[in-house]
Amino acid sequence: MNRVVVITGASAGIGAAVARELGRRGDSLVLAARTADALQQVAAGISSPTRVVTADVTRRGDVERLRDEAMCAFGHVDVWINNAGRGIVRPVLELTDEDVDEMMAVNVKSALYGMQAIVPIFIERRRGHVINMSSFLGRVPIASPRSAYSAAKAALNSLTANLRMDLQRTHPDIHVSVVMPGLVATDFATHARGSTGPVPPGAVGSPMKPQSAEDVAAAVADLIDHPVAELYTNPASAALAARYFEDVGRFERDAQSR
Repeated sequence: MNRVVVITGASAGIGAAVARELGRRGDSLVLAARTADALQQVAAGISSPTRVVTADVTRRGDVERLRDEAMCAFGHVDVWINNAGRGIVRPVLELTDEDVDEMMAVNVKSALYGMQAIVPIFIERRRGHVINMSSFLGRVPIASPRSAYSAAKAALNSLTANLRMDLQRTHPDIHVSVVMPGLVATDFATHARGSTGPVPPGAVGSPMKPQSAEDVAAAVADLIDHPVAELYTNPASAALAARYFEDVGRFERDAQSR
């Protein structure tokens, strides 16, 4: 079944990998990001119908325009993937107002705007799928310098769950999912606010092996075909999260000893 899929943050990393994966199977795509040239490069490698929309998804008006252009291009939207995000490398006690504001704007408000833009359309059609790209760090603090990023992703997890609860009884065919990758081999950390390199200083070790963006993209494609509420893309993630919540104190003591 070919679908119409909107992907924000599609110019690089996981977003671009998801676009390529879905394009290979023939889905029609609407790709959004701030950088037109990078978006065009991604689109050039996709053979399925693709529309490129330059947008800053921290602006509600841009997100609404993205929805309108998708509807104009393809007549409907089946899946909306809120993937835009930015990291940070700053301990809690060094966070500034600007740090926190940017993390919330890019990682939470952009997704909120996306949900508020597309879900009313889904309600009219009585079906659709929202996928919010979060992070394992929104559940388990294994990289404390990512502080405000982790907090923003925790907020995104909560918003996603609350929307799902709002819809599940009256609109069972509207799916709302959160995807939580672990360590992914992209340039995301390099471009984080305050970054001095690809590995955050002081990050706590993890038993999880890095995944490729293509691994995450394959998991997202399967999620579209088989919707679930929450998806950890790394098989070790769910067990690690469970261990954290079972005994926070022990988990943190063990982490510090590694």
